[in-house]
Amino acid sequence: MIKIICGPKGSGKTKQLIQAANVNAAAAKGLSVFITDTKRYMYDINREVRFIDVSDYAVAGEEAMCGFVAGVVSGNHDNEYIYIDGIARIAGKPVAELAKTFYMLEKLSNDSGLVITVTCSAAKEELPDFVAKYA
Repeated sequence: MIKIICGPKGSGKTKQLIQAANVNAAAAKGLSVFITDTKRYMYDINREVRFIDVSDYAVAGEEAMCGFVAGVVSGNHDNEYIYIDGIARIAGKPVAELAKTFYMLEKLSNDSGLVITVTCSAAKEELPDFVAKYA
C-alpha cells in the first residue's frame, strides 16, 4: 500500500509523516525506515524507526533513489513501513516526472507487503494521475 501526504511547501507534511512513523513504531511487528535528505528531523523520530539521511550515501537522481530504496528493502525482509520525506527533492525531479519511481514503489509494496508513505510538495489537484490515485 502506498500513501501520499501532499500539500504546498510549509503545510506540515513532514510533521504528519514523523507523527505517522512514531505512532506506527509502537505497534509495528516489523521494521520501520524513515528516508530523507537531511538530519534535521533525526531527533524527532522514535528510536525504533531506522532514520536514513540519503545525503550520507551520495544518492542523487531518480535512478539512485530507486536503487537505494530497493536496497534498503532487500537488506531486511521484515520491513513493514517505509517513509520517504521529499521524494521529488531527493530524486531531483518534479513529481510529474516520477512515474517510474512510483511504479517501482508500487511493485515493492505489493511484492513485500510494505506500507510506503511519501510526501509530495503539491496540492492534491496538481498531482499527476499516477500519484493522485494514492492520495
